Amino acid sequence: MSLPLSGVRVLELGNYIAAPTAARMLADFGAEVIKVERPGTGDEIRNWRLYSGTTSMLYRTINRNKKSIVLDLRTEQGRQDVIDLAAKCDIVLENFRPGTLEKWGLSPETLSVKNPDLIVTRISAFGQTGPMSQRPGFAAVAESYGGFRNLVGDPDRPPVRVGVSIGDSIAGLYAAFGCAMALFQRQTAKGGLPLEQRSIDVALNESILSMMESLIPDYLAYGVERERTGGRMEGIAPSNAYLCNDGRSVVVAGNGDAIFQRYMDTIGRPDLGADPELATNAGRWTRRDELDAAISAWTGMRSRDDALKQLDAAGVPSGPIYTAADVVADAQYASRDMIQTFSVDTGADEPTDVGFVGIVPVIGGKSIPIRSVGPDLGEHTSEVLRDLLGRKDA
Repeated sequence: MSLPLSGVRVLELGNYIAAPTAARMLADFGAEVIKVERPGTGDEIRNWRLYSGTTSMLYRTINRNKKSIVLDLRTEQGRQDVIDLAAKCDIVLENFRPGTLEKWGLSPETLSVKNPDLIVTRISAFGQTGPMSQRPGFAAVAESYGGFRNLVGDPDRPPVRVGVSIGDSIAGLYAAFGCAMALFQRQTAKGGLPLEQRSIDVALNESILSMMESLIPDYLAYGVERERTGGRMEGIAPSNAYLCNDGRSVVVAGNGDAIFQRYMDTIGRPDLGADPELATNAGRWTRRDELDAAISAWTGMRSRDDALKQLDAAGVPSGPIYTAADVVADAQYASRDMIQTFSVDTGADEPTDVGFVGIVPVIGGKSIPIRSVGPDLGEHTSEVLRDLLGRKDA
């Protein structure tokens, strides 16, 4: 398959999750991504969730389809190598604190001297401008500033964190989208693009805020402050998770008006389905506790599989709450090549076959094949410096 971004070259100056996620998306669809890592330790996530071996599966996942080179940006040679490599790239991606590249003599202006078409995409906690731009901050802080953390958890308990670095990942998605837009604009523009249009500025807190639906308009229009609702979604009912008698749970989204009647018939409560007060979502939200109690009573007398079978037969949107083991065994994911297996060093005596999540979005009915998992530290240093910079000593 001819990949959409074949021929695009990206220089990644990124650690952790946000910028590497953006570069991973570009790499997935054909871009050549050269990841610059520091000597010795490399990207810190090589050691995050490291259960054995020397490189975590988190690193192998986020940095798939990339090349790893080692450069010391604290040295003049390392910084010059970055300038020379940027001259041969379409995009530079970075997620240092604002001002760091400038301190190293690697500002967008400097990188553009030899490459006036270079796209520079920068990810930071609060953006490159504004009174908070110089503040450090990981995704946990940005999720709080963006209004997200306040809505996660139960109303009678402090806010909690979701189980993944969602702020970093969303910022990475926006950064990849920004790169794609700039590539398209650069291709169609006459006379080239000024630096300001080749500079993509992604802030973690703004990335989160943009996902908060009508949080701000609801507040300004109606004075409504959203609150935590646990497994529910504010203003939508009945939609929740319910425990079954085998200790497993199901999620049921029966909040559509027509669906609700079928839903109530299925759980043996046609009286609720026929109640005029519950004919619209507003009425159901008002009586959400009553509805959840009725549904819980029904699921509590059935196994997860039995409950799902009956709900599916009635056309009520529902599903199991999957674990990793459930995902690996799922026929739908398998049919679209969403679990792809590679032989990986896990610290055991022999390499282990490990499944990795496929590439999204799907083109042509199945996931594009992953070309390689995240590389060993510096695996491609000699190749890149020799082939791109003509360094015979590399």
